[in-house]
Amino acid sequence: MTGSGKVVLFSLKDAPALIEHIFPAQKLSVESYKEQMAGQGKTLTALGNFWKGRKPLILNKACILGALLPATGNLKRDLEIFEKLMGMDDESFVVRIGRIKSKDIVARVPLQEIERYFTVDPPGSLPKNAPFLVEEYVTSGGKIPKIKWRDEVPEPERRQIEARALPPLNYLDLVIISDRPESCGSEMSAHIWDDVNAHLGTRANSIPELVEQLGLMRFGRRPRAVDAFCGSGQIPFEAARLGCDVYASDLNPVACMLTWGAFNIVGAPEEKRKELATAQEKLVQKVQREIDDLGVEMDERGRRAKVFLYCLETTCPQSGWIVPMLPTRVVSIGYAVVARLVPDKKNKRYEIEIVSDVSAKEMAEAARGTIVDGYLEHAIEGKLFQTKLTTLRGDYTAGGGTTKNRLRLWEKTDIVFRETDVYRERLYAIQWQEEVPVGSRRRPKSKFRSVTSKDLAREKKVTDYVSAHLAEWQEKGWVPDMVIEPGDETERLYRERGWTHWHHLFNPRQLMIGAMYKKNIRADNAFGFTQILNFGSKLCRWTTSPARRAKDGSGKQIGGASNNVADSFYNQALNTLYSYGSRATASVLPLALANYKGFSLPEGISLSVCAGPVTEIPMCEADLFVTDPPYGDAVKYEEILEFFIAWLRKNPPPEFAGWTWDSRRALAIKGEDEEFRLGMVAAYKRMTEMMSADGLQIIMFTHQSGSIWADMANIVWASGLRVTAAWYVVTETDSAIRGKGNHHVKGTVLLVLRKRLGEKKTSRDDLAMDIQDEVEEQVSTLTGFNQEAKGHNRNENLFSDADLQMAGYAAALRVLTRYAVIDGKDMTVEALRPRVKGQTTFVDDLITFAVETANCCLVPQGIEKSYWDKIQPSERFYLKMLDIEAQGYKTLDNYQNFAKAFKVKDFRPFMASERANAARLKSAADFGRAEMSGDSEFASSTMRGILYALMELQKEVDGDEVVKHLSYNVPDFFNQRDGIVEISDYLARKLEGIRPEEASAARVLRDLIRHQRV
Repeated sequence: MTGSGKVVLFSLKDAPALIEHIFPAQKLSVESYKEQMAGQGKTLTALGNFWKGRKPLILNKACILGALLPATGNLKRDLEIFEKLMGMDDESFVVRIGRIKSKDIVARVPLQEIERYFTVDPPGSLPKNAPFLVEEYVTSGGKIPKIKWRDEVPEPERRQIEARALPPLNYLDLVIISDRPESCGSEMSAHIWDDVNAHLGTRANSIPELVEQLGLMRFGRRPRAVDAFCGSGQIPFEAARLGCDVYASDLNPVACMLTWGAFNIVGAPEEKRKELATAQEKLVQKVQREIDDLGVEMDERGRRAKVFLYCLETTCPQSGWIVPMLPTRVVSIGYAVVARLVPDKKNKRYEIEIVSDVSAKEMAEAARGTIVDGYLEHAIEGKLFQTKLTTLRGDYTAGGGTTKNRLRLWEKTDIVFRETDVYRERLYAIQWQEEVPVGSRRRPKSKFRSVTSKDLAREKKVTDYVSAHLAEWQEKGWVPDMVIEPGDETERLYRERGWTHWHHLFNPRQLMIGAMYKKNIRADNAFGFTQILNFGSKLCRWTTSPARRAKDGSGKQIGGASNNVADSFYNQALNTLYSYGSRATASVLPLALANYKGFSLPEGISLSVCAGPVTEIPMCEADLFVTDPPYGDAVKYEEILEFFIAWLRKNPPPEFAGWTWDSRRALAIKGEDEEFRLGMVAAYKRMTEMMSADGLQIIMFTHQSGSIWADMANIVWASGLRVTAAWYVVTETDSAIRGKGNHHVKGTVLLVLRKRLGEKKTSRDDLAMDIQDEVEEQVSTLTGFNQEAKGHNRNENLFSDADLQMAGYAAALRVLTRYAVIDGKDMTVEALRPRVKGQTTFVDDLITFAVETANCCLVPQGIEKSYWDKIQPSERFYLKMLDIEAQGYKTLDNYQNFAKAFKVKDFRPFMASERANAARLKSAADFGRAEMSGDSEFASSTMRGILYALMELQKEVDGDEVVKHLSYNVPDFFNQRDGIVEISDYLARKLEGIRPEEASAARVLRDLIRHQRV
């Protein structure tokens, strides 16, 4: 292609897409991790941090550009152009890392005649040729010479020279010290356009211009992108930011709202965002004044409430005492505040006294509250009473084996527990803060205090006020009146508290604040409202932590103590609490004043957001379908988001009024069962019908389930699609969603698809050779790119073994899914055949065969394929993962994926560490004598015998004894000697950089066996 500058309609109509042939998955994994680690600093998070499963924007950008860019006859150059557009090239890093100072350039870069590029003051005080250190050339006056760029040096030339001065780091370390590409503005890509246009035949000066021109060349129009599972809006927003026309839809109206916010707030012009900020400020002030007028959050001394702490209390059935239900009596770690339980014998209850600055001993004692390991626990005059919580609730087994209890179910008019309920609720502490004079920069002091009779009078005033207005507020839609439908997540609200309506999840104060905000709601301030709800319910934990100290042993304080009310959706579940924190108005309203990021979307693009199932998308031809469907999603969004729907469904803002404000659970595609599969097929069949002839689909899914490939192949076949590529990108960091101790990094498979044209037929026998040839060619191509990259790109592989594995799977699926009929069977019919538990389907057999063929091509360098084919799955796993460790890769998902690939039932016995980004195999010493016998997958294997021998050698056991023991531990030892030498030599090379002592032992063992007299 040449840079003629003339865009020719449909000139790329039949050109393959770049993403179908090459994709820098490793670099994208690093960039995705960088974005995910930004937390609240991510671009769209401020719109709704309750939505956790966001795919990185940079990954979405890569998918869309990769689908539009052509794969030419020069894949190396194609990749270079793609990386320039993504900000991954060295010259882009010049901006991402921060412009490099002139004195640092001449210290690092060999340059002839430096005064061609720089002015030197005083003239002639520095050498003519670099590199040199400016600091070493002090003038006679004792000053260090000054050096700066000449004005006449053009920016492209500066950029090239600066790129040579980048730190000699690998890609991961370079990204760590750099800004994300999206935060660098147009300056980052200023240098790329001559190269891009020359390669593509375009005349663009920005990415939106390029996207429009590529659309004209492929489809005859600006590209039309569709995401029918738009969720938090990540994919539609990035498509719009790149310059596509976008259609976004989701069954859930909260997802649609987040997507609308991405377009119309984050994507709005700067002036509009400023207007929103001003309007938000005025609304917050208005609500604050209304609350202040009621006089329920200021005490008689003028102190303003910051946080109210509540707990449940119940009557102990053994003692008859009313006991506060506190998992801990610690109120604040940083301020050494505890809640002391003071017995009131007369009334058989406890007063709660809040005490500050207590001793370390009392703090330690207070860590144990009255809720301990599923029991209510308290002591009277030395006698300990313990009652199971299930007994308190009155749990019993009903018909059908379901568990029920004797908690009273709340009525629609209830806003507090009744005195006759098993549980009641009490206010037990208040955090007060003093008023600070207007304009003062001093942080207000705060203090935790016990609850007084006047505080309780103010509480009653709030409760009475809400009770008097509840019916009116519900009628007007200012407070929910929606029933909680039973479900996996919502059932616990009935079971654990007796709550039946969504407003029961909020105490009277929270209902009052919510109602006063909701009556003023508009589309653009609805996002602030969801923040108020998320941080203002009975599901909000009270969290406290000590001051942070430096980890260098100095004990230096690097952060203050923290006392906070956490969000309701910290782990994407509806968790009932025995004690919780309730923010006062002055503490919760500022959450509505989010500082939204701004990325004004290109003018003239078409944006649509609709609520409804995929099968009801109005028919219109589109070109790119990028979707992240809910495959096996552990988060029940269709249930938990009713928390917000209940507040927004009545009288929503006009912009949202056309959506059905209901979660429509029955229509939601969820789970992994037969119903899910049929729902997915119906959805993707609809999208296939909407695809233009040259259109492309990219499906993102998390690679966890063992049946994932068969499921996806079924969906692809039944939807009339075919696989053209697949890539694997690490997209998620450790998260509370996956639970304590479950340190699994999630990776995302990108499945690239096109329409299946024609009715091709083949047989199982013919497939075997086709698949093997395709897989070998694919793996060989990517391996070749790795070898080529060694000389250019910081000695790093472009593609890891996980990429090669994924490419092998894709090649196998590419062959399979191009056929409509295999062995006389219509694959569309076979794909829809219901699964029977324990039964292997025809598709399962085909996928297993294809995957095994792909895995056979993944032999580590240094081991003969003939030997590789003979060894056990556990040995293949250990040797392959050692190869990956030697390359510096440490992510746990690699171990999970290859364990599945090699059919290792349980990889954990092989692991010394299962940390997400610091995983590693056990060394010979780590294994010791373990896994030598019994049911272990490693038992009686040659590999296990070798590791035992290495352990002995490191303990300085005599060599003859080591060989003798090895002959016992390895079955058929004498016929395995060549294999032992081969593996020992392999271990010596792979371990040299990670465990040198073990590598030395491997060399000794190799030579012992090689020179053994038989």
